This record gives sequence, structure tokens and C-alpha cells, in this order.
Amino acid sequence: MTLADAAPPKRGWSIAHLIASPRFQSSVARIPVLRRLARRDGDALMDLVAGFVHSQILLAVVELQLLHRLMDGPADAPDLAAGTGIDARRIAILCDGAVALGLMRRARRGYRIARRGAALLGVPGLEGMIRHHPVLYRDMADPLALLRGGETELSRFWPYVFGAGAAEDPATAERYSRLMSDSQILVAEETLARIDLSDATEVLDVGGGTGAFLAALGQRHPHPRLHLFDLPAVVAQAEARLAHAGLAGRAHVTAGSFRDDPLPKGADTITLNRVLYDHADETVAALLSAIRAALPPGGRVVVSEPMTGGVSPNRSGNAYFAFYTLAMGTGRARSPDEIAKLLKAAGFEAVRDHGTSRPFVTHVLSARRKD
Repeated sequence: MTLADAAPPKRGWSIAHLIASPRFQSSVARIPVLRRLARRDGDALMDLVAGFVHSQILLAVVELQLLHRLMDGPADAPDLAAGTGIDARRIAILCDGAVALGLMRRARRGYRIARRGAALLGVPGLEGMIRHHPVLYRDMADPLALLRGGETELSRFWPYVFGAGAAEDPATAERYSRLMSDSQILVAEETLARIDLSDATEVLDVGGGTGAFLAALGQRHPHPRLHLFDLPAVVAQAEARLAHAGLAGRAHVTAGSFRDDPLPKGADTITLNRVLYDHADETVAALLSAIRAALPPGGRVVVSEPMTGGVSPNRSGNAYFAFYTLAMGTGRARSPDEIAKLLKAAGFEAVRDHGTSRPFVTHVLSARRKD
């Protein structure tokens, strides 16, 4: 017997049952006082129903670089269709969809970029994530299979979460490093806006990738020494990036896996940028214990990553990153309270929630090593 065959449970009366009644929905649409509420709920439901179509409109606009082309001024459908291999009438359908989503606006001559479209171009790494999303969407095509723990394509895109041996292929390393490098620029900006690291003597960035965070930190604060620890497949890119930023004299890079190798000592601040949510609780507990061992008494750990809303689920953490990490095959998005408990269990105290102004980018916590 399938779920569809199962008899619905018997229900008592509630306000939800009233609202779920087709007769009630028909009635409120005719009552002026309730009509606006019904319209708002209807629009929100339509956004849920059409969400995948909206995401594909966005992907097509990005793949065709239509927003970039409109940065030079308005253009009509035939102009935008040139070189795409797509009929102008179909491009017009796409552009009208983009208008409905707030990415473009109608102009006297075809279309022009809207504020939201321009903002999309100004977010580092966002276009790369949009181009990457088809991998996630293929895993989400059967959400029940995903929830039941079926094999996913996304887990093969992020092999580093399973250890150094799984991420030795240079092409794979380059693929995920490029995507993470672009998005980490925004994470670095938000993190450094939420917490002041100017008083650190040395900052060790564990899982620091290509060095985007340390480059931003070094350019903002001239005094801390910089140390990056990550897999052998990506550290060469980090060395090049830090040298290009003029930080070679202050920066040091160590290749290794925190699963297999001890963390370098000497730092009084250790940062974890988008690291914990990649891993299961047991791995996170072991990593935090290793960080405590590497820090001096009173040393600081900083955790920066998207987080769920806990008892108040949020759209970015619960309705996006929770499913993204599910498709990765390991790890999970956690609430600030859950991370705080893991920190305390590992021997940290004075946990501080620095919050976030952009929860879809990151959320920042810090804690001190307990003496």
C-alpha cells in the first residue's frame, strides 16, 4: 500500500479545517474585509506551486547573460535573442517572466534591467550558485527519495566532506574551489562586519579554501598573522591568492585534513567559515575538540555559516540549506543554539551570538576556550 492509498486520519474540528474548506475559500473571496487576506494567501501559494518554474526562468536569464547585456541599456527581444539560438518570440516569453519576477522592467524599447536584477549581478558568487543549482534540483526531483536517504549527485560534487582522499582529483577540486571562492567573498564581508578580529595575534582559518576569508581579513586588519589549513588539492590556490593580495609576508598555508591530521598550533583565533554544516555531529564534535586543543587558554573560535531558525524555522536555513546539506549526503544545517551546545560540550564558554544582517549568507557565533 502506498501513502496515496492510506485512509486519511479522522479529524476533529479546528480553525485549520474551516480554512481548508473549499466553501470557506469561495466565501472569503467575496467578503471585502477578508478578500485582501485571501488574495495574499493565494499569491503565496502560487509562489510555492510555481517556485521551480521561477528558478528555471532565473537560470535561463543567467545562462544567457541577459542581465549583463541590459546593463548597457534597454534592448528588445530580437536584440537579446541574437547569438542565443533561440527565437525572439521565446526570448520575449522569458523576459516577460523575468519582469514578473522583478529582474527586468518593460521599457519603451523592449526591456531594461530592474533594481533586483542589478543587485543579483552585485552579489559575488550568486551567478555561480545559480548555474550550480541544476545539480541540486536533479536530486530534489524526487524529494521522497532524498528524504529516504537515496544516493545523490550533489554528494559527488562536494567530495571533500568525506576526507582528503575523496578530493584528490584536480578537476573536482578546481570545480568546488571556484564556486566556494566566489561565494566566500560575501561570507567574509558579512563575518568581518559582525565580529572584530583586529585584536587577534594569529588567525587560523580551518577549511579556508582558496583564501578568500584571510585575504579580506588581512586587508581589513594589518596586524594579525594569517594561517590557512585545508586539503592539499586547494592550498596552492590559497598561496597564490594571498600573495596576489600582498599578504605573503604575513600568511602561511598548511596542507592537511582535519579528519586525519593535527591542527597547527600558534593561533589565538581559529575560524570556521561554512565548515560545520558540511559534517555530521560526530565529525563536528571531533573538530571542535581538536580546535580546543590547538588554542591557548582563552583562545577564540569563530563559527560563520548559514543557520536554521531552531524553534522558529526560517526560509534560508530550513527551506534551503537544510535540504542542500541533506543532498550533500553528510552534515546538516544547525540552529545557533545547537552549535552553542556543541561548542560547550567541546570545552568552550562565553558563547556569543553576533547575529547577521543577511541570514541567507551567514550567521556568526564565537566562543572562548575554557581554561
